Amino acid sequence: MSQQKIRKAVIPAAGYGTRFLPATKATPKEMLPLVDKPLIQYAVEEAVAAGCTDIIIVTGRGKTTMEDHFDRSPELEEAVRKKGRADLLNIAISVAKLARISYVRQPEALGLGHAVLMARQMVGDEPFAVILPDDIVDAKGGCLAQMVGAFDETQSTILGTEMVEGDAISMYGCLDCTNHPTNPQLVSVKNLVEKPKPGEAPSQNAIIGRYILTPRIFEMIEQLTPGSGGELQLTDAIKALLQFEKVYGFHYVGKRYDAGDKLGFLKATVELALKHDGLGSAFREWLKTQTF
Repeated sequence: MSQQKIRKAVIPAAGYGTRFLPATKATPKEMLPLVDKPLIQYAVEEAVAAGCTDIIIVTGRGKTTMEDHFDRSPELEEAVRKKGRADLLNIAISVAKLARISYVRQPEALGLGHAVLMARQMVGDEPFAVILPDDIVDAKGGCLAQMVGAFDETQSTILGTEMVEGDAISMYGCLDCTNHPTNPQLVSVKNLVEKPKPGEAPSQNAIIGRYILTPRIFEMIEQLTPGSGGELQLTDAIKALLQFEKVYGFHYVGKRYDAGDKLGFLKATVELALKHDGLGSAFREWLKTQTF
């Protein structure tokens, strides 16, 4: 059997962003700017860096600004062209050329599993990636690119994971797993536990918002019994997948920021600003002059 490649990435972006109200009352959370780019663009760029050529964004009502962002804007381009700002013109055009981007609507917010299921027709019968734009990962080469390397080795479902300390594991999906015999970044998954109670977690391996999934996951989602609020959870579908296929956790090398949380968003803003090529030095010097 020929080796399969990851060409498509699904980015769920249909949530309401209630934790960021009132900023998200009329602006999608995914369009909130982190330094000088919206959250959704970080996700798209990470997918492209991992070799994905087709991006499927799962949207909902009031999310059309995301589509506008990745489209050409002749009026804007003409305005910056008249000002002689070739640098800004290149930025505006390059965003529209990142990848082939398609959109599918999720009519109701019925869980992450349901959001992924909405992309089934566009994904087709091939493995694909899922990136949650709330999780910003600062990683050499990109977190997803690291995971694609693991997929090339295993040809199996890969879950992005990180080790968390103590009771913090109760905030995450958790892996019951064993070490891989040859690759120290991989663990073999036996079971998944969603937000275990303190002291009851089978490990400190937390699942983050990065997945590489085989197409059988769609069948598993369809067979789920809806949970609270009629939601279909991706974690439950992956647990069902374990009956048929191997699943691995992958310890990426990098730093993750929870940009779906106000404090995490602020931390990401400061730390990424300090690393920014054009802003970092000036921002660092300004911080030194401040008294907090």
